[in-house]
Amino acid sequence: MPPLGRAIIHNTAEKIAVEAGYAALPVCPKIIAEKYDILVQAKPDAAKGCSGMLVRNGQQFGILYATHIRSEGFQRFSIAHELGHYFLPGHPDAVLKHGIHQSQAGFVARDRYENEADAFAASLLMPANLFKSAMRKTDDGLEGIIALATAANTSLTATAFRFAELTKDAVAVVISEGEAIVSCGYSDKIKNLAGRVSMPWLYGKPVPTGTLTARFNAAPARVAAAEREEGALDMADWFGLGTGVPGREEVIGLGGYGRTLTVIRCDLRTDDDFDPEDEAEDDAYLADRWTPRFRR
Repeated sequence: MPPLGRAIIHNTAEKIAVEAGYAALPVCPKIIAEKYDILVQAKPDAAKGCSGMLVRNGQQFGILYATHIRSEGFQRFSIAHELGHYFLPGHPDAVLKHGIHQSQAGFVARDRYENEADAFAASLLMPANLFKSAMRKTDDGLEGIIALATAANTSLTATAFRFAELTKDAVAVVISEGEAIVSCGYSDKIKNLAGRVSMPWLYGKPVPTGTLTARFNAAPARVAAAEREEGALDMADWFGLGTGVPGREEVIGLGGYGRTLTVIRCDLRTDDDFDPEDEAEDDAYLADRWTPRFRR
């Protein structure tokens, strides 16, 4: 079966969230699993390795999720990831040939089915319409991502990737460990900064020397302590597309996970920054804020 398109993955996940009755964040993957008679249990906290497992015994399905990483957001994402293997077309037959499948959720695997299940999990836990509504009420950049992660009860990593996917700003998110970049995601707007030249893909490359992230990662204790730092940058520092394009680099350690989240924002404004949809969204935000006052 050929790879699934992003639209199929997102539509499948968001339809399930809608049918479960969710009209606001957060979405609970355990409740959705129960609705489909899927047993969900935690793995012992000493059992490391995979982030989750999907098990099939006859017509009965079960999900085991890792607990050695204490983040509730990560655990919820792991459950949603296994639901992706259950719901997405072609996945059960492909990954359950032996009745059990072990996953590595969290945007770090290179396997096609793992990537698709990650995309499903993000859309299930953060449906586009609900997530965009929450985005309109938060700040930009890392501060906004932290607030959205709280609202959706999701990990910073998953929230950052969903933010980059849905924002209209020029944003890149990077996950790094030491000197290595282990994952990255770009907004549509930042992809267009390169014009006709393809935006360089950072995955698999070393963290650029001299950047705030490189200096931050050189102090593992700061990563473990989930410290934060930010500063100005030239977009050429990361992407090498020419100097003189200003931006901001925001960094936060991911604690015991041992990795760092970097949010890169471009400050360059262009003539096409105005989008008619922005005005409609602003109107929706104002209506959302004022309607309760008229109901008093």
